[in-house]
Amino acid sequence: MSNVILPLTGPQSSRPPVPLIDLVEQYETIQDEIRDAVDRVFASQKFVLGDEVAEFECDVASFCDARFSIGCASGSDALLLALMALDIGPGDEVITSPYTFFATGSAIHRTGAQPVFVDIDPKTFNLCPQAVEAALTSRTRAIMPIHLFGQCADMEPLWRCAVKNGLAIIEDAAQAIGASYRGRRAGVLGTMGCFSFFPTKNLGGAGDGGMITTDDPDLAARLRRLRVHGDAGRYEHLEVGINSRLDALQAAVLSVKLRHLDDWAETRRENAARYEQMFRDHRLTDVVELPETAPDCTHVYNQYCVRVRDGLRDDILATLRREQVGSAIYYPKPLHLQECFSSLGYSAGDFPESERASAETIALPIYPELGAERQAIVVNTFAQAVAGARSRTFPMGDTQRRAA
Repeated sequence: MSNVILPLTGPQSSRPPVPLIDLVEQYETIQDEIRDAVDRVFASQKFVLGDEVAEFECDVASFCDARFSIGCASGSDALLLALMALDIGPGDEVITSPYTFFATGSAIHRTGAQPVFVDIDPKTFNLCPQAVEAALTSRTRAIMPIHLFGQCADMEPLWRCAVKNGLAIIEDAAQAIGASYRGRRAGVLGTMGCFSFFPTKNLGGAGDGGMITTDDPDLAARLRRLRVHGDAGRYEHLEVGINSRLDALQAAVLSVKLRHLDDWAETRRENAARYEQMFRDHRLTDVVELPETAPDCTHVYNQYCVRVRDGLRDDILATLRREQVGSAIYYPKPLHLQECFSSLGYSAGDFPESERASAETIALPIYPELGAERQAIVVNTFAQAVAGARSRTFPMGDTQRRAA
């Protein structure tokens, strides 16, 4: 799942801009470690798979408490390979959410299977388990929950559904490495877990990269084969796979960052707690709904997404852009309304919570190096944007009443 930074428009502010994401600041804190790791790879001249990748795979497996980790070229490929390893294809259905990055639905489509969308829980933005049960058919082969924005889906009812109906669970954990559900980390909450190492993820590389985790030795062996054209060794191709190998340079960079990941996640949670207090201090909670962490979950805040009520979202977003406060919409159009999926027969109104989330959410900066001073700028600017939007939207009396 990729991150999108909206372009800034309008006059320059007198203060420095607050970016949605700042990878430069992170790099400056670990650049010596990164350069040593990259130099090591160049000295070896081994750039694809090899020892660097194998060691990183072991590190990720240990981090997630999985038996096996299999590196690949991207998070999108991780989803596709997981589906291929389960022989999911034409005639099959995979239940997932329409409120997600495009790769979730496209991976299912690319196998020849049909994505079956169900609505989300409005509090967590994750799959609604009751909706999953209602969508089951004789053709359902798997459930693909997305741990959106860094919080795990409600997995227990999905486990029960999967066991009762003989289904696989493929976690789309692209945004959730390090997140946990009932003390277990994303990646070991289903049959397989799929991660993305796109640069803006909490664990981001110097380019694309992905990983699949599993406790199943047969699936692990097949995934290792599928990522190299189905080659079992010595050019013996047992099946047709794809070319999706993790580069050694990416593994070296990611190995360095993995050592810092838990500390960065803790700082993100601190930033989220500070945001909550600041929004309350500004008395904005009548128009802004803040993200919630489910009782069973540990959130890692790949994104910090708030909901804006009263139809004020786009007006506020325009002000944030103009004042150079980083912001984004995740995701402006849910998958069931995308033109490429029109053949599935969905229409506006089919998944009202997903559509409402697309119309109401704004992502704000949450990266570890953000700091309290820049968070104050974000919230102060947001408060000014709310006041301006209200004054343009409501009559004077109604504006005063709402602001009271």
